[in-house]
Amino acid sequence: MRKIRLFYVCAFVLASVPAVCRAQVDTRWKIHDRSRPVPPVIEPGTASTQEAPGRAPSDAVALFDGKDLSQWTQKKDGSPAKWKVENGYFEVVPKTGDIQTREAFGDCQLHVEFAEPSPAKGEDQDRGNSGVFLQGLYETQVLDSYQSKTYADGQAAAIYGQYPPLVNASRPPGEWQTYDIVFHGPRFDAAGKLTRPARATVFHNGVLVQDNVQLTGPTAHGERPLYKPTPEKLPLALQDHNHPVRYRNIWIRELKPGE
Repeated sequence: MRKIRLFYVCAFVLASVPAVCRAQVDTRWKIHDRSRPVPPVIEPGTASTQEAPGRAPSDAVALFDGKDLSQWTQKKDGSPAKWKVENGYFEVVPKTGDIQTREAFGDCQLHVEFAEPSPAKGEDQDRGNSGVFLQGLYETQVLDSYQSKTYADGQAAAIYGQYPPLVNASRPPGEWQTYDIVFHGPRFDAAGKLTRPARATVFHNGVLVQDNVQLTGPTAHGERPLYKPTPEKLPLALQDHNHPVRYRNIWIRELKPGE
């Protein structure tokens, strides 16, 4: 009887683990099989400094090269992006609207660098507010949270309205900060039923702040919308929240199944 109970407990635990977490060894290959295909070779890129952006990995898509916003459009109507470009960065022009990438992306590794306005102005949510929207739907909050208070699930590096960051790793206004995000989008069957929720891991300035969290659906202010069937690839968006937040060195690596 004890063994039977243990079996059911183990089965319940395994059933409770999200499918995206159940990485399994590919048994088509023997251990140390020298005929097994090896990973492709890439150049890993370089780290940024406060003075200059680093170099993206060789297999990444550069979404901003420091010169223009040719890879971005206005989200509302698809016209050329209206944000300001100068000195190797671009800056939100308040009241021009959100921008999004011309290209659509799915599961990915995303690198974004941003700097909050200096000197700081405002407080709470009215302080260096912007946002990084994976697939235009799932926001990692951009906010000046250095020695500034707001609600926990709306501060910098929060999955907006769902998950506060594990710690506040914000740098002072004017300093360049980084988000490194690993995102796995949702999946739907042919009938539109959700088969895999979206998940995200976020590093803020090199510190783990979101640990493979499962999203309840798209993010929103004051509500938690349910999932609706969407394509596996959608554009990345950046938010105009009426604050002149700056961005630089944005690149993305698409992830293949199993990565």
